[in-house]
Amino acid sequence: MVNPNATTTNARSRDVLARALRTEVDLAVEHTRRRGHAAELARRAARDGVGVVVALGGDGTVNEVVNGLLTDGPGENVPALAVVPGGSTNVFARSIGLPRDPIEATGVLLEALREGRTRTIGLGRADDRWFTFCAGLGLDAEVIRRVERARTRGKTATKGLYLRSTVSQYFAGTDRKAPLISLKQPGGAPVEQLSMVIVQNTSPWTYLGSRAVNPSPDASFDAGLDLMALRALHLPSTLRTAAQILSSRPDPHGRRVLRLHDLEEFTLNAERPLAVQVDGDYIGERDTMVFRSETDALRVVV
Repeated sequence: MVNPNATTTNARSRDVLARALRTEVDLAVEHTRRRGHAAELARRAARDGVGVVVALGGDGTVNEVVNGLLTDGPGENVPALAVVPGGSTNVFARSIGLPRDPIEATGVLLEALREGRTRTIGLGRADDRWFTFCAGLGLDAEVIRRVERARTRGKTATKGLYLRSTVSQYFAGTDRKAPLISLKQPGGAPVEQLSMVIVQNTSPWTYLGSRAVNPSPDASFDAGLDLMALRALHLPSTLRTAAQILSSRPDPHGRRVLRLHDLEEFTLNAERPLAVQVDGDYIGERDTMVFRSETDALRVVV
């Protein structure tokens, strides 16, 4: 399954990668044509009994494929997922140990396919949407929305675009006066007055080039969900937390930081609809979302 608009590949390199994969598997190539098409193709592949689905694209393509594969829920008959990184960041591919370069990653996958090597990982769910590595409510989703709008105007998703979008959103777009979010866990007292929430299914949350960005460094595919929230978005404390997240030994902490580890389920409520992202894709605004951890949800080729 190929996203023809993948950032770091071109038609020639994608053809080379497909020919390489054909040396190990009976490969049928499908090109995505619109948003949501990858999910449709993956759903069809799962119901047709395909053994392995290969996704060539970025994190958005991978997320669509995962949601298509798991339309009917996890199970032994769900195809394994193989990923060839083709996006600008490729967080999921890097999190499962694949090289950033698509040719090198294909070499790793060929070896894994020859040896029948897979790994079963846990995933997260935001309402009915599966996610592989992260989700967020508030500022981080607002930044992604701003970046996506810039991309529709022809901008390239570079590190600089994300940094400029973050600064512009923080100072000119986000309501920083009133914390609007509350968190509730089953059987627990609610946590009120949160300004933004980042949910992770693995570490890191994302990358700035080669630098990992790590709000919840203990997050893992083999555990539940991790959460980091800011109780306020005042400039001094926000800058301090950003520095802690970007550190080579990340450990976000302080009076305005909430961190929770290995959560099975929780609900986020907002006083008004706020921007939501999953796996780096803006999916609209919500005022309530239920998050769940699903263990042993998907086999991946590594």
